[in-house]
Amino acid sequence: MENVSTQLVELASYYAPRVAAAAIILVVGGWIASGGRVFVRKFLDRSKVDPTTASFLANVAGYVLWTFVLLAALNQLGVQTASIIAVLAATALAVGLALRDSLSNLAAGLLMVVTRPFELGHWIETGGVTGTVEEIHIFTTRIRTFDNSIVSVPNAKVLGDKIVNQSITATKRVNLSVGVSYDSNLTQVRQVILDVIRRDDRILQDPAPSVTVKELADSSVNEIIRVWVKTDDQWPVSCDLLERIKSRFDEEGISMPFPQRDVHLHGIERFGARGPETH
Repeated sequence: MENVSTQLVELASYYAPRVAAAAIILVVGGWIASGGRVFVRKFLDRSKVDPTTASFLANVAGYVLWTFVLLAALNQLGVQTASIIAVLAATALAVGLALRDSLSNLAAGLLMVVTRPFELGHWIETGGVTGTVEEIHIFTTRIRTFDNSIVSVPNAKVLGDKIVNQSITATKRVNLSVGVSYDSNLTQVRQVILDVIRRDDRILQDPAPSVTVKELADSSVNEIIRVWVKTDDQWPVSCDLLERIKSRFDEEGISMPFPQRDVHLHGIERFGARGPETH
């Protein structure tokens, strides 16, 4: 009995400090892990990172910190953490191989957060989709198209494809082509178009608008119109300008021809109205 008591005292004296140290590590480490998670979230919010991505990254940071805290506590208790780390590494490898596509989307999402090729509300063209960025999720980017459809594009496809950001610059150049007949007075045509442009306050005067001949086509002389507008006015100005130019051309008697072809028939008189005779 005395030996048992002695052994218990020895075990208590050996493990008590370790248990106490492990408990302190859990308490202090837990406080640090929770504080670290909150710090990461606030930092990402201040950096204007998408809330979904910010929440995910903060949670990941919290899990990583808690993992270190638990390993430190187990190590303090005398548990061999090397084997635990090996098991976790093998599990992570197996999960990574099974979810490699998802992980590539995750990595692409993180890169987009860092490189910022676009932000929420930007009008972009990528992955065969054109529209406004609604949300940047962990694995996908949600884009609202102009017909009000929501398209979720995998982040890896977004980052791996060409990204055309239409909203990143404050101004845009509008290029329009207008065809007039060969009988038209090109000086008059240019003056009419410039007058229509001057009457639209949305069109910027610096850089100055330009109207030049683009090509001598089969049925028309094609004028190229270049004007600069604010990015938000790009589509409205394009549509309104074409409509107003057409109305002014009608008022000024300027013809806008459509494709046509003259067909000349030869040999009809020789064969007669009934066509060639056959024997």
